[in-house]
Amino acid sequence: MASQINRRAFLSGACCLAASPLVTPVSFAAMPGENRLVTIILRGGMDGLSLVQPYGDPALRLLRPKLALGADDGLLDLDGFFGLHPAAKALLPLWNAGELGFLHATSTPYRNERSHFDGQDILESGGAAVQGERTGWLNRAIASIPQPADRRAIDINATAELILSGDSPVDVWSTRADLALAEDEQAFFVQLYRNDPAFAAALGEAMVTDMLSDRLYGTEKRSVGTQSVAKFAAGMLSTDYRIASFSITGWDTHLSQSKIFLKPVDELVTAITTLKANLSPAVWRKTAILAITEFGRTARENGSQGTDHGTGGLAVLAGGAVAGGKVYRDWPSLSDSDLLDGRDLRPTTDLRQLAAAMLRQQFGISARDLETTVFPGLSFDRHAAYLRG
Repeated sequence: MASQINRRAFLSGACCLAASPLVTPVSFAAMPGENRLVTIILRGGMDGLSLVQPYGDPALRLLRPKLALGADDGLLDLDGFFGLHPAAKALLPLWNAGELGFLHATSTPYRNERSHFDGQDILESGGAAVQGERTGWLNRAIASIPQPADRRAIDINATAELILSGDSPVDVWSTRADLALAEDEQAFFVQLYRNDPAFAAALGEAMVTDMLSDRLYGTEKRSVGTQSVAKFAAGMLSTDYRIASFSITGWDTHLSQSKIFLKPVDELVTAITTLKANLSPAVWRKTAILAITEFGRTARENGSQGTDHGTGGLAVLAGGAVAGGKVYRDWPSLSDSDLLDGRDLRPTTDLRQLAAAMLRQQFGISARDLETTVFPGLSFDRHAAYLRG
């Protein structure tokens, strides 16, 4: 019994380190190869029509007399039709370097009640219907990578998010974790679990990850803020880890959107720029970042100077491995006759196509596995232009 008590104490204290609920959960997966993929889930329904505004569509000003921006409001021209919200100005150097791009008018297959819960279920599971898949597409992707030497994943939350849930094992860690054990105390635990392979391995992994974390943070205070999470992710991606996934919340802008929108945009900008700043140029060149949301927002602003749950949205691409400097879209226009259900930007691209294209290029997952295992039922477009060739 004493041994069982010690094991529980170790799991809750040393290995998990009392991981508390986090604003931005992050997960990692280790595997061979040099390419990296970072997925950032933008929870709450990010308004793509605000982040990348189609100012060239004359209907925008009619639908959004208070939310639409122009050059006098600081809107940053991208290509003569779309403009970047001024709160994301710090991303312009990436755009100019061809390391930032956008996919507009995109969506998962979700069309029903526009529920956050259901929309995120489809976003993370990669299925065609709510609860159609019980595991996450990123977890299934890990299992589909050719000849993976190590399919482990590590999550800073107490449990993995749906996107990384499945048969591929997931370890637990936290940016706030600190294995505060002296050398003799660590030696005690090593001795205690020497005859228990599972717990010995868990302790070994905890000690190695803690050492990496100490190296990353030094005397810097650890937190669960976006900058800290992105820095930790960059550090892990600089070792044996090749996949990272975390979330940014705060995108549900039903009222006072002009003010509320600024904070999550700043966090997204911080996440991307922190990743670049903490990855070596060689690693950055091999890295693709995909920021995705469960659905877009209504094309028309509401009476509370905000927007409601919609359909067509925006995906953000960044990194040295993406073909940036372009807004990819099959633009449907914002005229009344072209709006979905008379209210939403009509999606013209399945978001799963973008995710599949990234997985195909970054990890060599076969088209067959993408269509049957990772995104069941998807007819994969083998000619997608989202990533660098």
